[in-house]
Amino acid sequence: MANRSQSKDRRKARVRRAVKLRANGRPRLSVFRSEKNIYAQVIDDTTGRTVAAASTLDSDVKVDKGSNQAAATEVGKLLAARAVKAGVEDVVFDRGAYLYHGRVKALAEAAREGGLRF
Repeated sequence: MANRSQSKDRRKARVRRAVKLRANGRPRLSVFRSEKNIYAQVIDDTTGRTVAAASTLDSDVKVDKGSNQAAATEVGKLLAARAVKAGVEDVVFDRGAYLYHGRVKALAEAAREGGLRF
């Protein structure tokens, strides 16, 4: 029987495999959330480089608490602005092992509003 971390790793690998099949050369917007913060980065898998990144730990993010939907929205907007500035507009969304719900959904919708297409 698989333990919790093995199940999470399997879910993440399954999602990442599906995302890479759909990518068609587009960079990947990867999300990681912890209990206190949320992190997002746009990764170009062909070169293995991070194009843009943002998190609630950035000084540009103006929120009181880093673990709520308002903070995730701010991170999504900041990430979209940085990615568009770097010349990336089309991405594929990698939610990792997380459900598309709550903070992850708020970040994705804010990134869409900021100019990213996925």
